[in-house]
Amino acid sequence: MQPIVIKIGGSTLGNHDTTLEDLVKLQKQGTPLVVIHGGGREVSEWLTKLGIPTRFTNGLRVTDAKALKVAVAVLSGLVNKELVVAIQKLTGKAVGLSGIDGNLLQASIKNPNLGYVGEITSSNPSLPKTLLDKGYMPVIAPISYGMDNDKITLLNVNGDAAAGEIAAALSADRLIFLTDVDGVYSDSGKILSRINIAEAKKMIDAGTASGGMIPKIEACIRALATVPITRIINGKTPHALLNEINNGIGGTTIATE
Repeated sequence: MQPIVIKIGGSTLGNHDTTLEDLVKLQKQGTPLVVIHGGGREVSEWLTKLGIPTRFTNGLRVTDAKALKVAVAVLSGLVNKELVVAIQKLTGKAVGLSGIDGNLLQASIKNPNLGYVGEITSSNPSLPKTLLDKGYMPVIAPISYGMDNDKITLLNVNGDAAAGEIAAALSADRLIFLTDVDGVYSDSGKILSRINIAEAKKMIDAGTASGGMIPKIEACIRALATVPITRIINGKTPHALLNEINNGIGGTTIATE
């Protein structure tokens, strides 16, 4: 059975969230799961606590050397381990990783003006596959590594992009994005139940899809190289993940055709 890859963000995890409960229930039912998480809000909070300025360019965080250390510590440390311990508290089996472990994600510097922000160039899924074979749920933080002036450096990568790359590398059964909106909207404000790759690209080019939806759609397009179906759904709906697996009602499907 091919795994289901799920991207969760901080906006979908709250006091009344059921995502982790759903993950554990699905795992106990025998569904192999790989989770990629974000945590930009927590990174911003810690940068503020430490007196390190936060700057964004075209929606992307400018990550200098100080900000990089905070991002690595918060994403692959605090956020990742909090998720793992929460899953284990619910009697699930999870192992926390970052994109660095097992050469899972390699990247190159996306834009020198953005600092240590990586664009993923390759993915090696051997370690997640090994963990899945042993019955564990890999929980992956979007930290990678690459070269900077002939030196190896850590890099912060977009969590949505990481999910798309990992799903493609695993030839996942499906890729699911849990977001804080009901799906992809048309220019008239209507939720689109299904779009193909060509339509998705047109939406990005026309500006109909904007902001944080762009990397999600781009990640879906990337994953569709090997993944049969990708989904963007509202993760704040109670038991959204279980409902998605059981009936797939609501949200937006992005498919090849």
